[in-house]
Amino acid sequence: MADAENQQAPKKSLNMGLILSLAFALVNLGAMGGGAYLVYASTIGWQNPTITENDLRTEEEKLAEANRSLDPFIYTMDKFTVNLDGEPRRTIRVEVNLEMLAKDGFEEVINTENRAKARDRIVRILNEKNFSDLETIQGKLFLKDRIALEVNGLLRDGVVKDVFFSEFVVQ
Repeated sequence: MADAENQQAPKKSLNMGLILSLAFALVNLGAMGGGAYLVYASTIGWQNPTITENDLRTEEEKLAEANRSLDPFIYTMDKFTVNLDGEPRRTIRVEVNLEMLAKDGFEEVINTENRAKARDRIVRILNEKNFSDLETIQGKLFLKDRIALEVNGLLRDGVVKDVFFSEFVVQ
């Protein structure tokens, strides 16, 4: 009886080892097959997408629609005539145009209260400048950035994208 038990034990461990080896081999083959498919699909089996003329037209229409919605909203402020700081006394005459990012920002900036506050901030900025600050292109660019920052600080929803000077005269 002891001999029968000793023979059964090696058969069970042999069967279990064989089953585990076969299971491992199947999992390994499955993983290799999946990897081979991914390599094939991403390199050899890749095909150029076909584009029809109708698809191209619809893409062009979508792009044109997006460009129409991104048309700039430019608000032209009244002209400013302001005394500059420093000696000799000089004045500046500026017409400021604010390019707004969206229509709601445009409507917010033309609001009477915001318009008055924006004009006041711009006048203060110009009063702090002297002729040597505004004489160079770099000085004008710094002025544009400062105006955009100040006006953006006033607005809740709107965003000033850029500032343009349609008139800039220093006397």
